[in-house]
Amino acid sequence: MVLKMKIKKVLVSQPRPTSDKSPYFDIAAKYGIEIVFRPFVKVEGLSAKEFRSQKINLADYTAIVFNSRNAVDNFFRLCEETRVSVPDTMKYFCTTEAIAHYLQKYIVYRKRKISFGTTGKLDDPQLVAAIMRNKNEKFLFPVADVHKEVAPYLSDGTVNCTKAIMFRTVSDDLTPEEPRDYDCMLFFSPAGVGTMLKNFPEIGENGQPVVLGALGTATGKAITDAGLRLDIAAPTPSIPSMPAALEKYLQEHLD
Repeated sequence: MVLKMKIKKVLVSQPRPTSDKSPYFDIAAKYGIEIVFRPFVKVEGLSAKEFRSQKINLADYTAIVFNSRNAVDNFFRLCEETRVSVPDTMKYFCTTEAIAHYLQKYIVYRKRKISFGTTGKLDDPQLVAAIMRNKNEKFLFPVADVHKEVAPYLSDGTVNCTKAIMFRTVSDDLTPEEPRDYDCMLFFSPAGVGTMLKNFPEIGENGQPVVLGALGTATGKAITDAGLRLDIAAPTPSIPSMPAALEKYLQEHLD
């Protein structure tokens, strides 16, 4: 099959999937294209000195809400660096079961003190119900420097919850030796788009020869705000994921 747009090499600005069952591998085989996984952003933890400037005493909290593995890693790192011992009585509330199980890296997993949702969202009914059953606890919510708004019940006084910035997302620039010969690039955050603009200043010249895709409205807006054309967008009612959006684009541009 020959692609009208001559897409031969696609950059996915995320880490390589840990499973060989990723739909990206199926797409690469089906359409005869090369897919390269190369994150454009990386997570950097705040130093203990930076964290202390928020005047948050980690020892004061009896419950914690986690919505990412980065939050888990940086919470326990900062506890160690600030010499705070996490008590066995600490209660944990996670947006997914995978994050809940990830806690085993740091604690003995006990179901009685760990709750999780099923949708990955802070407003997940199962997670909200668990938190409300423990609303008298003092909650801590670790976040990145740039993050979505906290769910209302965590910020309107319904529960006693403090948001704590523990890590930041920074650009992960390409080295001079890394290839830049991509026909299509897919992005998953505005920060990733920012890295692309810095590392590929020629994009946008001569009618934008590179196909650009974005997951989420904020990421798509970052592309169009830069004066670039958004060719692939996800999710939509009929296209739930970026792999599905990529395949639809490839199908529509086949000879």
